[in-house]
Amino acid sequence: MSSKNYKSSLVILTTLFFMWGFLTCMNDILIPYLKDIFELKYWQAMLIQFAFFGAYFIGSLVYFLLSLRIGDPINRIGYKNGIVIGLLIAGLGCFLFYPAAQFQMYGFFLAALFILGLGFTMLQIAANPYVSILGEPETASSRLNMSQAFNSLGTTIAPILGGYLIFEFFFDEAAGGDAVKVPYLIFGLMFLIGAIVFKLIKLPNFVNDDEIVKGTGALKFPNLSLGTLAIFTYVGGEVAIGSFLINFIGLDEIMGLEEAAAKNFLAYYWGGTMIGRFSGAISLSDMSGAKKYAAMALMSILSFVLIFSISGMEFSSVTPYLGIIALNFLAFVAGKSIAGRTLGLFASISVALLLTAISTDGSFAMWALIGVGIFNSIMWPNIFTIAIAGLGKYTSQGSSLLVMAILGAALVPLVQGVLADMIGLQMSFVVPVVCYLYIVFYGFYSAKFITEESSDQKPKAGFH
Repeated sequence: MSSKNYKSSLVILTTLFFMWGFLTCMNDILIPYLKDIFELKYWQAMLIQFAFFGAYFIGSLVYFLLSLRIGDPINRIGYKNGIVIGLLIAGLGCFLFYPAAQFQMYGFFLAALFILGLGFTMLQIAANPYVSILGEPETASSRLNMSQAFNSLGTTIAPILGGYLIFEFFFDEAAGGDAVKVPYLIFGLMFLIGAIVFKLIKLPNFVNDDEIVKGTGALKFPNLSLGTLAIFTYVGGEVAIGSFLINFIGLDEIMGLEEAAAKNFLAYYWGGTMIGRFSGAISLSDMSGAKKYAAMALMSILSFVLIFSISGMEFSSVTPYLGIIALNFLAFVAGKSIAGRTLGLFASISVALLLTAISTDGSFAMWALIGVGIFNSIMWPNIFTIAIAGLGKYTSQGSSLLVMAILGAALVPLVQGVLADMIGLQMSFVVPVVCYLYIVFYGFYSAKFITEESSDQKPKAGFH
């Protein structure tokens, strides 16, 4: 199969990954916005992430149970139709923001987010493998890496563009939640158009031959069972930080900025993931040592320039971020493309940065917290790689369990929200500290978890 025949399809899919990342990161804008509109406590505001990412768990669980009973549902309807269904469900979730704002009902917003999350769950299951088969097998990883990079670009742009639309362009203090009406109508229309386009274009059939086994045999592998908890803590910690970052920057002892100004810094948190993913991709290439590190450094600088250009901020106000990029580069060098070692190093630095954010104030604390973003970049792929090593016929089941662990993004922010109401927002970041400490353990000791069956499949540092 020639990738040349499917260039237009890949462009559409890449756009889909961008929108997917954009809408996910929009939750970080909705949290401070709806918190003010409905005068919510922190834990109540975190129900936004609970509803959205809880849908990932419910959707994945239902899909997993159906696969055990009737076989892989996507295999029955086709990956193309699976993407179309996912787009339609996501579009419906976006359209429901209009009546939610019209009736000014917080519960209605949560229901809309839950449906949006269900649509994204379907896209997660269908779109990732579909990208891999739209072209030559030997370039499948490259195509998926490109799509994931555009997903990160979406999370980088969302705080700037989405924040501008909601906090400034459509904002009316006297109009309740009306600022979200037009943006989410536009998002809904884009998903609807995407569904129509996908239904009409000619795409190849794809059959997944992976065996779906009954029972919970996959959990007998310690690298998977412990890795499921690692995914839970990773997504939980990452989303919790992003969810509270605008409010954190708004604290008087930190920067005291309004939401409209604080949103620009959020782009550096999520943009760090993009920087780390590009660097991770190059670190796995066939380049020689010196040439590889030079390419990694150049890509990091170019990615920074992109984020800086998007944010529209003064250079003097973001120079500390260059130090964080340099630290990330050194950590990549020290990790030597070994999955567990790199994971442990990145998680250790994340713990140190979080403790700094908790114990200091001003811009130093702010940049320490923002800096965690760049070290999140390789956590999902490295944990995933380690967790499924040697699973054999249990690989599909294990993958489903790992996707279900995205539940961490629903629960961890909620736990931190409860703690923030009790002891203050700054101190509440001990919750993600605990999350990353577990990842430190899993990373450095992962080699001991992998059974003899997988001893010949030592994972390399991945990129997702």
